[in-house]
Amino acid sequence: MLDIKFVRQNPDAVKENIKKKFQDDKLPLVDEVIELDAKFRAAKTRCDELRALRNKKSKEIGGLMAKGQKDEAEAVKAEVKAMADEMAQLEEDEKVYTEGVKARMMVIPQIIDPTVPIGKDDSENVEIERFGEPVVPDFEVPYHVDIMERLNGIDLDAARRTSGNGFYFLKGDVARLHSAILSYARDFMIDRGFTYYIPPFMIHSDVVKGVMSFKEMENMMYKIEGEDLYLIGTSEHSMIGKFIDTISEEDTLPQTLTSYSPCFRKEVGAHGIEERGVYRIHQFEKQEMVVVCKPEESPMWYEKLWQNTVDFFRTLDIPVRTLECCSGDLADLKVKSCDVEAWSPRQKKYFEVGSCSNLGDAQARRLQIRVRSKENPKELYFAHTLNNTVVAPPRMLIAFLENNLRADGTVAIPQPLQPYMGGKTEIG
Repeated sequence: MLDIKFVRQNPDAVKENIKKKFQDDKLPLVDEVIELDAKFRAAKTRCDELRALRNKKSKEIGGLMAKGQKDEAEAVKAEVKAMADEMAQLEEDEKVYTEGVKARMMVIPQIIDPTVPIGKDDSENVEIERFGEPVVPDFEVPYHVDIMERLNGIDLDAARRTSGNGFYFLKGDVARLHSAILSYARDFMIDRGFTYYIPPFMIHSDVVKGVMSFKEMENMMYKIEGEDLYLIGTSEHSMIGKFIDTISEEDTLPQTLTSYSPCFRKEVGAHGIEERGVYRIHQFEKQEMVVVCKPEESPMWYEKLWQNTVDFFRTLDIPVRTLECCSGDLADLKVKSCDVEAWSPRQKKYFEVGSCSNLGDAQARRLQIRVRSKENPKELYFAHTLNNTVVAPPRMLIAFLENNLRADGTVAIPQPLQPYMGGKTEIG
């Protein structure tokens, strides 16, 4: 959510930003916000004037009564009552104007970073850099579910019976591999100085509205019927929510956190749920990283976060690339974002395995995550928040199995994972 003062002073810049995101239907919102804000400020000014005048008139009543001027006192009382009635109406108007401003501000997108490429959708995202040499083996690489079934490691039919499409049973060495990857990711991030968390897997609606846009909320979140609780779509939701309505001392920043959680997603939209596969599903697990920092430090942390994911995948010899998200592919709260994509030998192309985002002060402004200035303790400002995927099985499993598959059907276990697999060097 933008600063109302910024919108008031820079309406053309806000409109230009909306155009860059190809959301022209939102352009009228800017003028509506400015008009409602002006009405709010006029009502508040009038209310303050009436309050001061009412207090002055109220004092006159006692003096008139003391002088026996009852008629004059009654006349002043009538004036005071009229003022009180007008103030009550003005206060109601203020609430209406405030709610109108907030409703519109919640859907006006964050100002994107000047370096973000302009494009309508993900087809216009821009490749930044490749890490590792993509390899296509001289034998056929089966579909990922076929690899898992040959390893006796997945049961989709049973999951359909218990839960429907978009769920799976992992078992045996594939299930163990899944857990090993998450455990390795946890320790990888701890070694990089991040504090490990296991957060709540459900959050209140005020946190949901603070961490994501309405469109994301509708397409992703599962609501717990009869309670003010939602299942999280990623641990970022809980971890950012952890700071709601807090004031951090400047010298306690940055907060660098890494968190494990299951993730629950409706996956509503064009992609839908796969009938047979584990790429796009309703439930999965993930290791996440979250940073809360001073505004001037967020560009630096953005670079560090995506590099952590690249480094993690490269320790497992999986080729990856980074892809800059264009303006039309950015969620409304994001200032800048890039995807990390892993190489698929079977498809002979890269596919998304993680996403890194700098949200500027958007989440902090919605959730009132503030920082106290060290130089001027009376000064409070909004923090910046960032998040990035370390690893999210089962997508990681797809990349892992395809890149480590051998011609005989066995799968090599890279050295960093072997301690988490009981010393195994291969599965098959």
